[in-house]
Amino acid sequence: MASAVNASVSLPSSTSSSLTTRASTIYSERVSFCKNIFYSRNVYVGKRMVQIRAQVTTETPAKVEKVSKKDDEGVVVNKFKPKEPYIGKCLLNSKITADDAPGETWHMVFTTEGEIPYREGQSIGVIPDGIDKNGKPHKLRLYSIASSALGDFGNSKTVSLCVKRLVYTNDQGEMVKGVCSNFLCDLKPGADVKITGPVGKEMLMPKDPNATVIMLATGTGIAPFRSFMWKMFFEKHENYKFNGLAWLFLGVPTTSSLLYKEEFAKMKEKAPENFRVDYAVSREQTNDQGEKMYIQTRMAQYAEELWELLKKDNTYVYMCGLKGMEKGIDDIMVSLAAKDGIDWLEYRRQLKKAEQWNVEVY
Repeated sequence: MASAVNASVSLPSSTSSSLTTRASTIYSERVSFCKNIFYSRNVYVGKRMVQIRAQVTTETPAKVEKVSKKDDEGVVVNKFKPKEPYIGKCLLNSKITADDAPGETWHMVFTTEGEIPYREGQSIGVIPDGIDKNGKPHKLRLYSIASSALGDFGNSKTVSLCVKRLVYTNDQGEMVKGVCSNFLCDLKPGADVKITGPVGKEMLMPKDPNATVIMLATGTGIAPFRSFMWKMFFEKHENYKFNGLAWLFLGVPTTSSLLYKEEFAKMKEKAPENFRVDYAVSREQTNDQGEKMYIQTRMAQYAEELWELLKKDNTYVYMCGLKGMEKGIDDIMVSLAAKDGIDWLEYRRQLKKAEQWNVEVY
């Protein structure tokens, strides 16, 4: 609560209008100010008595109006479409999971020459080479962008993706390879890539540099959050300096599947008060009850703290990855909200309307 004070000083009649600078020490008792009250007190400055009369008004600080991230006129969508995609080139393509990880994940960087002006949290489409079983060009697949708007090289001329190679056995016992993921993971530097977009406004990062940003990711769902955190912790911007809290929960099956762990360690080193990271390694970790450590299991260990954060209007939740985690998080919050007499599902709806609950799951 802020206090506005209007004060006036009354001097006793005197032939002299000047005051000596030698003032007596005044010991005042604790004064409780109420809304719109007048308060007066006589104090002595030198040998003169001075009456101070103050009107004290308590006011609630003005609330900062939220600016919708979706109304930002600078956000570009669908600049390049399937019929006329942008042709970029692969600059680098590296496997970022260990050899013994259950599946491969690759980090790749493509040229854009500044022609795809994306924002953190957006996606691009990729049209793989070749034709489908009907002899038609393959359809595009969407991928969350894993780099900040400046790109991994800091020159706004590249875009990065984090892609897991999809390989599975179908009901007939046949090995099936995902068309686009295998195309991307097999790309060699110098190869052309057909790119569409950028698309999406749901996952744009909040504008408030003092926000609490809670990021929930499984596997390659880490991509948009890497883009957020590069901007928050690795870059310098004239109009943006992150002073809030970024709290990442990342769920993976094994330690060898952890993505960008070294980068996150550097972020923690650079900004220990502004960055928290908690991993949930389902095949290696359990909670106190012996349950596998999924992302919602890890979050349950901080349930009370998370609920308190969710009561604030500058806390933003982002969820990207496997759809199953959303229900698990609901299960955690239902009972906590109920203790405060709040219907969690209705409250979550309000958070979503306020752009504080952002979900991109598959």
